[in-house]
Amino acid sequence: MKFFRYRRPSLKSLLGVTAAKRRIKKDLGITALLKPFRWWPNEKRKIKREVGYESDVGRLVRDGLPKAGGCLVLVVALVGGIAVAAQFVFSAEHARHNLSPSARP
Repeated sequence: MKFFRYRRPSLKSLLGVTAAKRRIKKDLGITALLKPFRWWPNEKRKIKREVGYESDVGRLVRDGLPKAGGCLVLVVALVGGIAVAAQFVFSAEHARHNLSPSARP
């Protein structure tokens, strides 16, 4: 689950540069002039949406089952940390038994 729905806005967007450029292009008629060139990408998007390409099932079919790669790194680090901690504890206990030579029989 994503914590944030959108990406962080750019500095240009925050300052209003992007909206101003868009408004100028619309006022000059550039947007209307380029409209025919956007027809095919829009149609492809419609077809994919109708077929269910971007649905959860479609993503599962395209990408396959989720991989455990990120989780695997965490598990390996955890096991390695436990091994190091166990070695430290056992070596400290071993050293404590060897400290008092008078306690030997």
